[in-house]
Amino acid sequence: MGSTTGEVELKMEPVTHSIDLSETALVMIDMQRDFLEPGGFGEMLGNDVSKLQRAVKPCEDLLEAARKAGIFIIHTREGHRPDMADVHLHKNIKKNADGTWKPPTIGEMGPMGRILIRGEVGHDIIPSLYPRVGEPIIDKPGKGSFYGTDLDVILKAQKIHNLLLCGVTTEVCVHTTAREANDRGYHCIVVGDACASFFDEFHRVALAMISAQGGIFGSVTDSQSVVTALNSNADG
Repeated sequence: MGSTTGEVELKMEPVTHSIDLSETALVMIDMQRDFLEPGGFGEMLGNDVSKLQRAVKPCEDLLEAARKAGIFIIHTREGHRPDMADVHLHKNIKKNADGTWKPPTIGEMGPMGRILIRGEVGHDIIPSLYPRVGEPIIDKPGKGSFYGTDLDVILKAQKIHNLLLCGVTTEVCVHTTAREANDRGYHCIVVGDACASFFDEFHRVALAMISAQGGIFGSVTDSQSVVTALNSNADG
């Protein structure tokens, strides 16, 4: 593991500047089998999971570089208690307004177990991005990584100020996390190509919203820029 001391320059929009790696964490959001793999919840809803898989290689590169540089790494998983006591009514409505049944919903049985239920195969993180010992996993019941979790407590205990955000989906869990973090005073740096959406236009607009108006929610960068910056520190 490399050193986390010192600052590195990171190319990002809207402004390129330096970040202190000792105050920076990589947050890998919801890279779960239910979202990314064929037969999972995402595909059961009629989505093309290959669109989310675009983010896997950039996330792998980020994770390797972050481990080498020694920066703090956190993984998140969206899911619920087996008894589903933490599922809000409007998150799991089973019927459309016209009375027709919706596609499979949380807690129903799928090819990888009960959908988005903690402890089931589909709820877990894909093997190529699986956390190592010492990399906390945040199990969250909502879209944002701060809601109903101890993420803020962990980040403050580690004296983290900058968050490198990646994962799926760009416009839902990544964006919600960025907004939550921004309101709590963190500098959110969204790694665009290490995020993905089932909808290309949603991905594009979500990233544009982050850095708009001088960085209203944070900054946007790419995986190669982050890897280059992290490697420069690890090799220095």
